[in-house]
Amino acid sequence: MTATELLSVIEPDGAINGYDPKMSDAELLHCYTTMLRVRAFDDTCMKLQRSGRIGFSIPNKGVEATQVGAAAGLKKTDWIFPSYRDFGMALYHGITPLEMMHNMYGNALDAAKGRQMPVHFSFEKPIHFFSISSPIGTHIVQGVGAAYAMKMRKESNVVLASFGDGGTSSSGFHSGLNFAAVWKAPIVFLCQNNQWAISCPSEKQTASESYAIKAKAYGMPGVLVDGNDLLAVRKATIEACDRARKGLGPTLIEAKTFRLGGHSTSDDPTRYVPKELVLEWEKKDPVLRFERFLKKKKLWNEDTRAKIYDAAMEEVNEAAKVAEGTPRPALETIFSDVYAEVPAHIRKQGQASFDLARRKGDAAAGDGAFPL
Repeated sequence: MTATELLSVIEPDGAINGYDPKMSDAELLHCYTTMLRVRAFDDTCMKLQRSGRIGFSIPNKGVEATQVGAAAGLKKTDWIFPSYRDFGMALYHGITPLEMMHNMYGNALDAAKGRQMPVHFSFEKPIHFFSISSPIGTHIVQGVGAAYAMKMRKESNVVLASFGDGGTSSSGFHSGLNFAAVWKAPIVFLCQNNQWAISCPSEKQTASESYAIKAKAYGMPGVLVDGNDLLAVRKATIEACDRARKGLGPTLIEAKTFRLGGHSTSDDPTRYVPKELVLEWEKKDPVLRFERFLKKKKLWNEDTRAKIYDAAMEEVNEAAKVAEGTPRPALETIFSDVYAEVPAHIRKQGQASFDLARRKGDAAAGDGAFPL
């Protein structure tokens, strides 16, 4: 594998080019099911946002193979420092649509208690899924710090830090890769090159031959992989993780893919993405490509897709109903989970807010007791 030659495993027609992923039929179908669940979650969130029931979402159509392929290369004990376009990583490892939907509504059962924007998930198990950050690149250096701590503790875990091509223009990318290489930290950097940093195309962002080739300057391997090929991404991730577990340090993987929707629900990609480019990449749809692969293994037909997608939509729609019906966080949560001992001025502000809420008849004011 190199930083300039594209690694692929599944041919466009679904044939496999000699690589044996050593995956059971159940594992392959789990990958496929996860991609369809991402699409179901996406479709539902778009409708919820457009109808004013949630405030924001991030489309994932076209990049599902990169997410799921990378997740499939990790162990449950590993840590994910995700970008905000990584729904598939959470779903692959057993995070439920309901847990994710609680965050979309920011309700009382949201792990962040409504303090984060929608799509900013954070989960402790069944895999460590670090809180998503809006500022670009900040989580890269955080991931490096976590990986270095694992090395100091002599753990065999690995960190996967995922980011878009836009993230490579952040200071966090450069300082993160530099220190990771110096420390030989057990981390895998995954650049999901979907070719647009919001409306900025790659050619206006870097003059490098690839993003993967940037790894050479920091003293680590760079790997360029077909991001629409789930098995290729998984292969590259497994090999990078194995290298990290052996104490050989980090790897930068560039997964070349293409988002078929907007940057977010606040974005109109038709204003800057040429229509013919979208049509070209629609023919490379990673879900269709994986279906052709599964069909050759006699694991897929049209009924398979309908059955799995319908079940996914039913699950996600039910999750949305439950999350929408869940009360919003109580007022006292504004002041909890920050200080071990609440300072006097914060306590005074909290009590004043409870008194005001009681006078205004706010049902979410709680009993007026300070939480700590």
